[in-house]
Amino acid sequence: MGTYVLVHGAGDSAFYWHLVEPGLRERGHDVVAVDLPCDDESAGFADYADVVVEAVGDRSHLIVVAQSLGGFTAPLVCGRVPVELMVLVAGMVPLPGERADDWTANTGYPGPAPGDEVAVFYHDVPEELAAEALRRGRRQSEAAGRDPWPLHAWPKVPTRYLLCRDDRIFPAEWMRGVVRERLGIEPEEIDGGHCPALSRPRELVERLEIYRAELGIA
Repeated sequence: MGTYVLVHGAGDSAFYWHLVEPGLRERGHDVVAVDLPCDDESAGFADYADVVVEAVGDRSHLIVVAQSLGGFTAPLVCGRVPVELMVLVAGMVPLPGERADDWTANTGYPGPAPGDEVAVFYHDVPEELAAEALRRGRRQSEAAGRDPWPLHAWPKVPTRYLLCRDDRIFPAEWMRGVVRERLGIEPEEIDGGHCPALSRPRELVERLEIYRAELGIA
């Protein structure tokens, strides 16, 4: 079966995917979820990709799934190992040479909804789980934000974008335009906020499996 490679977002950890992993494994898939070196001020996105590639090893039939800032890392992985499908879940979509620090200005980002971290990121996540996710969060280094995205073009890998309709950090109407302009595709949509792996893990697994089946990935 396929190997799902799960890439978390800014200041996060592999814990983000802990409810999705069992659902994928139950379907017979291998799963690789790593802790990116997001708290290391010496690490850029190429280093993030190094960590993912090392964790993948010699696995095959790779499906790379990235959330939020993970959108800067996932395409780099696709340039390093054979990937059959990339899925961005509320992911950032960089352009060649673009710095993450400049991404919001370059895309006309309207800004997040008002509120604290729970209200913006975890408003539809069960309270205890949201608290645990916050506890497990890590500092996001500034180094990655200053790092120009090194690819010259988006990788020639089948790509799906899953947009979250109730996302309070990446508003849906704005993000639809970003995806259409930068990827040239129409985003798929799911109810819920920025973190569907915590709020809707079963539905997210179903969506990923639909995308895999559409491409006939073993």
